[in-house]
Amino acid sequence: MGLRAKITEGIKTAMREKDTVRLSTLRLINAAVKDQDIAARAKGNADGVDDGEVLAILAKMVKQRQESARAYEEGGRLELAEQEQAEIVVIEDYLPRQLSDEEVGRAVDAAIVKTGASSIRDMGRVMGELKSQYAGQMDFGRVGPMVKDRLG
Repeated sequence: MGLRAKITEGIKTAMREKDTVRLSTLRLINAAVKDQDIAARAKGNADGVDDGEVLAILAKMVKQRQESARAYEEGGRLELAEQEQAEIVVIEDYLPRQLSDEEVGRAVDAAIVKTGASSIRDMGRVMGELKSQYAGQMDFGRVGPMVKDRLG
């Protein structure tokens, strides 16, 4: 079952169970995916976005909510921060399992070998390889410095 089908099924289940937080979050996900579909069609891709791009959308949504939750906490708006955290939990249900630090290290080493990277100038190729294979499974903000250290 594709990611879109899982999201659609999740919406139906949330409606049946009257789970308002889950339902609203899944509808937000669906809207974001449809927005990207429209953008992809405008560029000539009649099929819209694939599962890899949907994973990237989900990862971006998690990151946005983490930043919002942090801002709400700093502003003393704990109820809004809790709402953001609840949405993160729902979104993460549709993301693959996050890799451990050890697994990320092995993936970085493998990507360096696969791309033949030898200097910091090759960092873009290594990051591209990692993003194509591990979308949604690692925080690329943390991976970038790791790649830089290994190539530098």
